[in-house]
Amino acid sequence: MGVTRKFHNLKTPTPAGAPALGEFTLRGILIGVVITVAFTAANVYFGLKAGITFSTSIPAAVISMAILRGFRGATIQENNIVQTVASAAGTLSSIIFVLPGLVIVGWWTGFPFWISFAVCATGGILGVMYTIPLRRALVTNATDLPYPEGVACAEVLKVGSGTGKSADTESVESGSAGLKAVLWGSIISAAFYIIVQTRIFASDVVRYFRLGGGADNGASGFDFSLSFALFAIGHLVGPAVGIAMLVGAGIAWGWAIPYFTMLHPAAGLAEDVAQAAWNHYARYIGAGAIGVSAVWTLGTLVKPVLAGLAGAMAAARVRKAGQAHTLPRIEQDIPIGMVTLISLVCLVPAAWLFWHFAQISGLGSHAWMLTAAGVIFVVIIGFLVSTVCGYMAGLIGASNSPLSGIGILSVVIFALFLVFQVKAAMPAAAGKALVAFALFATSVVFAVAAIANNNLQDLKTGQLVDATPGKQQWALVVGVIAGALIIPPVLNVVNHAYGFLGAPGVNPAHALPAPQAGLISALAQGVIQNDIPLGPLAVGGVIGAVCILFDEVLRRVVKGARLPALAVGLGIYLPTSSTLMVVVGAIVGWVFNRRAARGPRREATQQLGTLLASGLIVGEGLLGVVFAFVVGFSGKTAPIALVGDGFATASIWIGGLAFAIIVWLLYRWIAGLARA
Repeated sequence: MGVTRKFHNLKTPTPAGAPALGEFTLRGILIGVVITVAFTAANVYFGLKAGITFSTSIPAAVISMAILRGFRGATIQENNIVQTVASAAGTLSSIIFVLPGLVIVGWWTGFPFWISFAVCATGGILGVMYTIPLRRALVTNATDLPYPEGVACAEVLKVGSGTGKSADTESVESGSAGLKAVLWGSIISAAFYIIVQTRIFASDVVRYFRLGGGADNGASGFDFSLSFALFAIGHLVGPAVGIAMLVGAGIAWGWAIPYFTMLHPAAGLAEDVAQAAWNHYARYIGAGAIGVSAVWTLGTLVKPVLAGLAGAMAAARVRKAGQAHTLPRIEQDIPIGMVTLISLVCLVPAAWLFWHFAQISGLGSHAWMLTAAGVIFVVIIGFLVSTVCGYMAGLIGASNSPLSGIGILSVVIFALFLVFQVKAAMPAAAGKALVAFALFATSVVFAVAAIANNNLQDLKTGQLVDATPGKQQWALVVGVIAGALIIPPVLNVVNHAYGFLGAPGVNPAHALPAPQAGLISALAQGVIQNDIPLGPLAVGGVIGAVCILFDEVLRRVVKGARLPALAVGLGIYLPTSSTLMVVVGAIVGWVFNRRAARGPRREATQQLGTLLASGLIVGEGLLGVVFAFVVGFSGKTAPIALVGDGFATASIWIGGLAFAIIVWLLYRWIAGLARA
């Protein structure tokens, strides 16, 4: 938090009429879009695999500075525009928390490009527009909001531009050390991923077993993935989240699955029995814990959100009509009239999407009512979630904001509306169509939430580097459109190659877990079809409540100690293939940061560790998407395998040892790079 204190109030007001800066440039937009392709694809893949996405602002800023350094006239504000475009598109990838649900419930078999694009673009642009009136209240005047990622990104931009050098951090960006960390992290994780696909290195260590040894006794197991990207995600989320996920995995695989497999004994392979218990019981326990934790988190924000709204309205009343041009450049937003017009225009394609979906899904007799309800849902709930998400991003950071809670509440609200207003007038066979419509409407609202969760963080960065808010807001719109163009084809590729867990006809051994989409789909089905498994959900709710109470006590008793209940719920809900390596990364990253804190260049070393982790995610994420193309075209699950199943045991030892050695060498190299 030392970085936050250092830069929180740092801004240089620019008088009206000052010379224009090189800010919103064509080259900056193009560089941002190119970076967007890589980071958005990586975020989509790992969001589906691990249920966690990562902030792209800082690595995008480092890459941008390295590129723009070769051009004349590059400014810190132009670099800021590049990271704004890239981070907006990367954040929009959170739509994967809902949209794949339409495939999971069997309504879609793929992602129709223009429909998926329209959902992402319409909701995303509305998210930009909805947060503009909140900027003064939640960014300029909110001195109690730390905006951790926004302030950190501003530090990177300032040091890289030479306007904020410090002896501790100047070697990171100005000496190109940051770019080296991102690039080598990407190369090494990509290379390791390729070797894993040859099967010379194992992809994971899997063990399932019967408790007591009997053929019909309880079962349990673990799946430990050798993934540099999951390891890096652990480094980024930190020890509190990592330990909480370990606690959740322990609850699921140390108690729930053994208990339910003993309560309902079944013959068969230990793996099949354990996986069945995880699907039918443990996941719903996790869902209950996630739901209670998300509602609690949102509930704690009611008071500050209302205060933020009051401040925004007061600022709008004070601002004199027709005098916007007299404001300092750093206070010039997109004009409120333009904001209103764009918002109204976006509601037209939103209305068409709802009407079209109703017509093709057999709900045509209620198409107009569903269209009106969908538009009202987007306007009211969309604005509310924009405020909530904007505040949460300022408080705890966009990466840690519980977006899944927004999706859960939104789908339950709309599903309940369908139950009380539409279901009774429809035949029983229409239940699946109603589930699909609830998911579709929630997808639009979730796109709003995802972008709102990121925008104010970017605007905080802009405030600290003397950027023009209006130009940054247009850059956010560009980033949304770029992301909306990329996300549907990437989703189609990974769906065709791997599929999503729970979708019809998908091999669960190779499917991507898509945890949030699976959970939200299950809740929509449960509400509309009245078959929610209340027992496991209630147990999960109790676990979530206990974790919340424990976290509150821990926070007050031990300084800096936390056990986030939402992360515990994720640990229960996610397969161990997605959690155990995250835990390892969180612990190793914590040890690395602790050792760096005792060294001469604490901030530089820790920042390089963050950039290395970002590179590890990007490298494996991109190769995961590329390899999905290879799998899809070849029709083979292991098209480049060089060895067979007989090499499996050796590959575990070779791969595990190589992984550990590479991790040690990378962190040793990063520490040396910071001292150079």
